[in-house]
Amino acid sequence: MPTLTIYQKPTCSTCRDAMRRLHDAGIDFDAINYIIEPPSRAVLAGLIAAMGIAPRDLLRAKEPAYRELGLDDPALTDERIIDAMAAHPSLIQRPIIAYGDRAVLARPAGRLDEALRAWGLGGPSDPAS
Repeated sequence: MPTLTIYQKPTCSTCRDAMRRLHDAGIDFDAINYIIEPPSRAVLAGLIAAMGIAPRDLLRAKEPAYRELGLDDPALTDERIIDAMAAHPSLIQRPIIAYGDRAVLARPAGRLDEALRAWGLGGPSDPAS
């Protein structure tokens, strides 16, 4: 059985909520503070592919590095965007939940519940989710 991994930042309230929800649901997981232990470029590209999203969809546009690096340019290639996120992990949206060859950006919280059910892991039974 694959290990569930959450790529998170401890100061992020959405990340803390996701980890609390996983814990409360009795789901074991590995937590990776991706600011301290950033994913390699290859891992990041794999997560993006597993989520089925465009690299631009994973960018945090409010980060200063977004504008400093010119990432608001719509002509930038996916490769350049992935390179920027690999070099500047603060640009990566969070939390990312990975399970085997599947992954989801767990924002908003309902995405976490949907993914856990789809992956056969149950999920939080909180009616507010």
